[in-house]
Amino acid sequence: MSHDPDHYKGAVECIDAIRASMSQEAFRGYLKGNILKYVWRYEKKGLIEDLRKAQVYLNWLIDDHTACNR
Repeated sequence: MSHDPDHYKGAVECIDAIRASMSQEAFRGYLKGNILKYVWRYEKKGLIEDLRKAQVYLNWLIDDHTACNR
């Protein structure tokens, strides 16, 4: 799933460990929450950087739904 900066990388990708610790429904809620967080604050904080972060979480959410529909 990777797209994380180096400070999130290790033997296991952080996002993969988060996914493994949750049900699929909870993981999708986590992704959706992060999308909303970054879109909510982008004008006040990180502009393009926050929109790109939201896009990463959105792509992961799309990938999760796509993988389930194969």
